Amino acid sequence: MTGLSWNGWSFWLFRFLTGAGIGGEYTAINSTIQELVPARYRGFTDLVINGSFWIGAAMGAGGAIVFLDPHLLAPETGWRVCFVIGAGLGLVIFFMRMWIPESPRWLVLHGREGEAERVIAGIEGNFRAAGCDLAEVDAAKAIKLRARRHTSIIEVVTTLFRTYRQRTLVGLALMAAQAFFYNAIFFTYALVLTKFYAVSSDKVGWYILPFALGNFLGPLLLGRLFDTLGRRVMIAATYALSGLALLVCGALFAQGLLSAASQTIAWMVIFFFASPAASAAYLTVSETFPLEIRALAIAAFYAIGTGIGGAVAPLLFGILIESGSRESVFIGYAFAAALMLGAAFVAARFAIRAERLPLEEVAMPLSAAR
Repeated sequence: MTGLSWNGWSFWLFRFLTGAGIGGEYTAINSTIQELVPARYRGFTDLVINGSFWIGAAMGAGGAIVFLDPHLLAPETGWRVCFVIGAGLGLVIFFMRMWIPESPRWLVLHGREGEAERVIAGIEGNFRAAGCDLAEVDAAKAIKLRARRHTSIIEVVTTLFRTYRQRTLVGLALMAAQAFFYNAIFFTYALVLTKFYAVSSDKVGWYILPFALGNFLGPLLLGRLFDTLGRRVMIAATYALSGLALLVCGALFAQGLLSAASQTIAWMVIFFFASPAASAAYLTVSETFPLEIRALAIAAFYAIGTGIGGAVAPLLFGILIESGSRESVFIGYAFAAALMLGAAFVAARFAIRAERLPLEEVAMPLSAAR
């Protein structure tokens, strides 16, 4: 709808609605992954699907290169067409969601055991048809659940800030650090290119394409290690490497030793590690809290992280870049790097080892009969 905006207020309204939809989709996507994907592939799947955001970013950058060319379309029309591309992708995802079954865990929790059995039978039938031999589930691992329609806000607050207080603090640290890091750099990337490297605005898309490639290759190539080496090791490593790489890149930038091309290569390297780190924040939040509050936890942490990164970081870096001082921008980069290094320490010390474990072993459902 943004492409149909007729004035500033309608533009901001449509962007608000888009943001609300994206926030809800992040909740739905990560909940679905956790509850439908086998434990031994859960980390890799979550990281790659979250990392696929950058395939869309690359398509958007490609669209911008074509449709923002004033020789092809008038500027008033070109930017609208770019937004329509995103709307088209959203429609594709809307129809794809119809193929995804409802979570059997959610169905059982809401007293719909028959539907849950049918969903499980369908999933298992597909695997058997593909030649997979499914072992019987150990009856000793069965959990009795008391059906419920809702979870009270008091129980949510108690679970987050008393029962799982440490997990909440870990999730907040990871989410806030990656949100500031990402938004500080990505949403001011075009400003850096135009302000310090004299790249014309219609050429910025060419620099976004390799940036997006690094962001997607990171989760794709490192994702399996989150299931083998483990969450704590890989989350701490990717956060730390992202922070250290940004410090080095920022120092080179401050000294004027990078060109637009080498700056882009540096960002590719940094975000090869930062992309799986950011996705791991969503993975951590979505798999370490009980079934009843999983979606709400994702939504709450996403909102907090976006509030910090989406509002504070671009505003701060916009001011720093506008100053024209490379040293000032480096101070901002150093702060973002410090946040990532701090989050790396938190992960190394306090993150939950959830790799290859059933969700119920990571966090027992609140509705479990004790």
